[in-house]
Amino acid sequence: MEGASPATFRPTWQQGLGHGLYLGVLGAVASVTTGVMTALLWSGPPGWTWAALIVAPLLVGAVAGLLAGRRTGVEVGDRGIRTSSVFEEGLAPWSRVVDLRAERRGRRTVVSVYLDSGASVQLHAPYSGGLFAADPQFELKVCALSHLWRSHRFGGLPG
Repeated sequence: MEGASPATFRPTWQQGLGHGLYLGVLGAVASVTTGVMTALLWSGPPGWTWAALIVAPLLVGAVAGLLAGRRTGVEVGDRGIRTSSVFEEGLAPWSRVVDLRAERRGRRTVVSVYLDSGASVQLHAPYSGGLFAADPQFELKVCALSHLWRSHRFGGLPG
């Protein structure tokens, strides 16, 4: 099956939105803190400015999270498992993968890939957690990943 299209796993839109809102809240805290410091040193800004200092970072964060979620993910193909995110990319060839399993890390369940060197790589997707991080199809995605790994590890994809 040389020409088979790779399986792709990406964060759900809710997970991307959750990441973005988290960053937006951090941005809103920073902008409101700057506004308070400015108000203490000089005259206070108009009332509508405070709403803009809160809402603008939240909107920017939400859009950025949704866009970054489209760039982040895992592609499983003939050559191995390719991970990509906004800041980095990596490839784990099938010959180096010795185990693949779902593990609890903090408040999330993630997929970890163990390599023959003893190192482990946490995949960017799929994962599942609470609230915005929940993925209702997480178990199906882990089963699909496990099936693909076992198929490549023990004799190729069934034809």
